[in-house]
Amino acid sequence: MEVNQPKKHVEVVNNSQHKIVEDTNNVLTMKHSNRGGWTTFPFILGCMFSIAMAVGGWVGNLIVYLITKYNVKSIDATQIINVVLGCFFLFPIPGAILADSFSGPFIVIVVFSIVSLVGMTLMTLTAAFPSLRPSPCINMSLPCESPSKLQYGVLYTILGLTCIGFGGTRFTTATMGADQFKDPNSVATYFNWYYCALYVAGAISSTAIVYVQDNVSWTLGFGISAASNLIGVILFLSGMKFYQRIKPTGSPFTSIARVIVAAVRKRRVSSRNHEYNYDIDDKSNTSPSDSFRFLNRGAIKIESDGQKSKSWSLSSVQEVEDLKTLIRIMPLWSSSVLLSGLVGMFNNFMILQALAMDRHLGGSTFKIPAASFLFFNTLATAISLFIIDRLIFPIWKKLNGSPLTPLQRIGVGHVLNVLGLVLAGIIEVQRLHTARSHNLIGISTGMTSVVPFPALWLVAPLIIVGISEGFLFPGQILLYYQEFPTSLRSTSTAMVSLLVAVGFYLSTGITSLIRKSTAWLMNDLNDGRLDIVYWLLAAIGVVNFGYFLICAKMFQHKLDKYDDNMDNTSSS
Repeated sequence: MEVNQPKKHVEVVNNSQHKIVEDTNNVLTMKHSNRGGWTTFPFILGCMFSIAMAVGGWVGNLIVYLITKYNVKSIDATQIINVVLGCFFLFPIPGAILADSFSGPFIVIVVFSIVSLVGMTLMTLTAAFPSLRPSPCINMSLPCESPSKLQYGVLYTILGLTCIGFGGTRFTTATMGADQFKDPNSVATYFNWYYCALYVAGAISSTAIVYVQDNVSWTLGFGISAASNLIGVILFLSGMKFYQRIKPTGSPFTSIARVIVAAVRKRRVSSRNHEYNYDIDDKSNTSPSDSFRFLNRGAIKIESDGQKSKSWSLSSVQEVEDLKTLIRIMPLWSSSVLLSGLVGMFNNFMILQALAMDRHLGGSTFKIPAASFLFFNTLATAISLFIIDRLIFPIWKKLNGSPLTPLQRIGVGHVLNVLGLVLAGIIEVQRLHTARSHNLIGISTGMTSVVPFPALWLVAPLIIVGISEGFLFPGQILLYYQEFPTSLRSTSTAMVSLLVAVGFYLSTGITSLIRKSTAWLMNDLNDGRLDIVYWLLAAIGVVNFGYFLICAKMFQHKLDKYDDNMDNTSSS
């Protein structure tokens, strides 16, 4: 008895300790279960809104800044902008990989937003100190002084910092906001409001901040953008105790590579009458789908695998299906790359057209800044997002019994984009006709002469393309978020950014090809044929829309076939 008593005591103590640990875990679970939801919405959306304001103040008028302060020729300035925007939309990919694989979205957003703050502060200094820029171009009949290598080096370094900072936060913020919700309807509503706030911020920055830059001071304009960036960082950190943080599970790209390596190693193994490897938490035990059947070999268990659950010779069924999802969606993703390039070229050419037109408002002396015309684009997008969410969605669901699908939204965006390009070409024809009637053709001094043709005509195509973006980009980000594997959630939203980045690089190549092959794009637009360029872009858009329809049909067919296969497997 005396020997057993201490054992009982130890047993009681251990049970008490287990109960304390269990109660503590329950309290922590209850504490963390209260995190997330709409409580986090003001902080995340406020951060995104402030940083989007900073982005608009930085890049919205950058093409004019390069032309007027760095003496860069107009078409060369558009090429620089294409590269800058390409980098800006490319860097969300490394940010998403870091968020998914290592640190989670919170750390990525904090670090990258601080980097962008440093970049914006330095950008303000380039406007404040004339020594960082070439001498002003006073006599337009003489060649202007080009920036020195040092000045170009400083400028490109600053542009690189801002691209990294702004790019790393843009879509990671979107993913972190979506992770706060469990209900798919709440996620869809969040994405609508996210894009609505994004475009409203762009509309404000493209008017108010651009006006300050053009009419008051470039230093003050960039300074406001830097201050807005700082406010965004403070807002985001203020809500840190309310956020629901999803821990990263390691690099999802490692599992993708493991599937390919394992399938290649077992290429001689028959895919029939074999046991498959499943994740521990996968209770369905459904067989892999029939599509891309070769990859199924990666999840086949053979004697040499032993007790391993995962290795470079053995993956799980879920990992195989995740890779198949990526393969199925990539053709559809590629159909939007060219479209994003057309949108980028359209925006740049709109600014150049505005510089060559009468920008006075009515008969007043007030002149609208050229870059501010993009305000009508962003405003149209913001309003259309609200109308789509509150009016079009409910009506469509009432008439058809089902909501408007992401694929249908993307398709509408394709069509409207082509219509906007056609209308822009028609307006350019009229502008060139006016330039010809006023003898403004053939008198080039290196810059485009202003034609007495109202620039407000540009509002119509800008509105149409803005509405197209209201259908296009939210539809894409929702599609990728729904269809991508859970482990690639941050990467899924960044896929929109990647296609825009590739689109901008592609537009740089298209612009260079047109310049080398034709005389349509001249530094003096009055001596070129920008209208033909618009016709060409519209034709490319039509062909690309046909490609999208083919990809969408193939994707839907494969998705339906996959669902049927999963249902049959589960029932058996």
